[in-house]
Amino acid sequence: MFIFANLVLATANILDILLDIYKWVVIIAALISWVNPDPYNPIVRFLHSVTEPVLRPIRSLIGHRLGPIDISPLIVILAIIFIQKFLIGSLIEIGYKMKGGALI
Repeated sequence: MFIFANLVLATANILDILLDIYKWVVIIAALISWVNPDPYNPIVRFLHSVTEPVLRPIRSLIGHRLGPIDISPLIVILAIIFIQKFLIGSLIEIGYKMKGGALI
């Protein structure tokens, strides 16, 4: 059973790291959008291609209710933080309970 517990803990840690990286990608993409970036720059194209599939549905739901202010990156960041605290925290707790050990 400890092998499955270690698998759950490792999966939770990897998901936490990936969500943390994606959170920073969203932050960087939002900061770059404040300036007029070169759309042919490979970094700008990468950031746009990685964040736009997540931001586009949120933008369509919210619309332009706040005028020129785009709060979709903020909503994505808050959703990532919620997932990290709730889902990842729950997975880590389940993993430790499966091991039979105390939480660290």
